[in-house]
Amino acid sequence: MSAPEDEVEPANNKKEGVGMGNEKNSTESTVHNTDSYLQSLMVTNPLQEPIFRRAIHALNLPQGSRGIDVGCGIGLQALLLTEAVGPGGHVTGVDLSSEFLVYARSIAEKAGISEQVSFQEGDMNNLPFDDDTFDWVWSANCAGYAPREPLPLLKELARVVKPGGSVIIIAWSSQQLLPGYPVLEAHLNATSSGIAPFVEGAAPELHFPRMAGWFRRAGMEDVTARTFAGDVCAPLSEELQRALTALIEMRWVDVRAELSEGDWAEYQRLCMPESP
Repeated sequence: MSAPEDEVEPANNKKEGVGMGNEKNSTESTVHNTDSYLQSLMVTNPLQEPIFRRAIHALNLPQGSRGIDVGCGIGLQALLLTEAVGPGGHVTGVDLSSEFLVYARSIAEKAGISEQVSFQEGDMNNLPFDDDTFDWVWSANCAGYAPREPLPLLKELARVVKPGGSVIIIAWSSQQLLPGYPVLEAHLNATSSGIAPFVEGAAPELHFPRMAGWFRRAGMEDVTARTFAGDVCAPLSEELQRALTALIEMRWVDVRAELSEGDWAEYQRLCMPESP
């Protein structure tokens, strides 16, 4: 089975030439969703971390450099980036979720790298940093992922990067999780959840695999694109079985109404742990 593929867009900064209801119920739902999503991130990490490691290695980030992880979540990639820049470097993780940042600080402390990585709350559309602060900016499955006009965001990311620095966006592009069932998987991928975060009716130019054009429109140079894929094959360890189950649950959410009865039955049989 192929795990997700991710596309990286490193580009040099252009300066150098690169729902509503009862408040209590809403709050409880938010807490539950946050906890559930956090758990999903941890459980699926064994599938995703090898891909991120290959991507970071390919970037060849300068030793001792200072970078920012925009939309850092619980800090899993920030730790890998910190490792890549070495003991003389520093990574700053930024996220809107204070709950995620609490967890990120905890895992950084457990890893013994609290001096090399820091986390703070912030909005990627209005980053709380001066111009030309970092050597590079990284964002995984966050910046540019949702189908909206990307130029203001890209220019904000570039603003905090020093002349000649890099803006790096890595995003989930595709997956093959059901070998032997290509028609079923095609139907799953054609659902609203399957095409997410893209939405039906959005302008084709806003689909994130076309982000190379966004970088050029933002005035950046030396734009490149690469794809990194991860593969796992049976027999799977218990850890990878849990990771794959969680990944499927994250990728195809609330799809029953968009599938035929036959497809739904087959999906349950193949993918749901409680199925016979």
